[in-house]
Amino acid sequence: MEKPNVRGTLKLVILDLLRGPNHGYGVMAEMEKLYGIKLSAGTVYPILASLRRSGLIEVAEKGERERKTYVITKKGLEYLERHKMELEEAKGKMRAYKLFLELGGGELKEAFRELFSRIEELDDGQRRKLEELFKECARRIKLVLLGE
Repeated sequence: MEKPNVRGTLKLVILDLLRGPNHGYGVMAEMEKLYGIKLSAGTVYPILASLRRSGLIEVAEKGERERKTYVITKKGLEYLERHKMELEEAKGKMRAYKLFLELGGGELKEAFRELFSRIEELDDGQRRKLEELFKECARRIKLVLLGE
């Protein structure tokens, strides 16, 4: 399973997380806890700045070391209401991704990442073995989904 393409909806999900006051690192922690998605400061803080420029969030307070706590505005709540279905779809995909990781999908992702980096080095025997493995794995997944 592929990590959900959250780029397009990440702003929406982060905005939803700011229904309660939070700071950037708190948003990163919530994304990981709720969805298994690790975001960097380099991703989150530009989104927070963009949401603030759009008037969808505001700074609630500045804490230690100038740490800003953000909260959603009335305009932000109205925006979420207009994009309710898109938000629920995105959150559903993110929850599914977290479950995938919990079922061992993370290890599978790492194995495929390694395979992709070395696939051109495989000999014919290795390719045949992987082809058999993939077909058998796909068949077995379908059987599990069918309840067999």
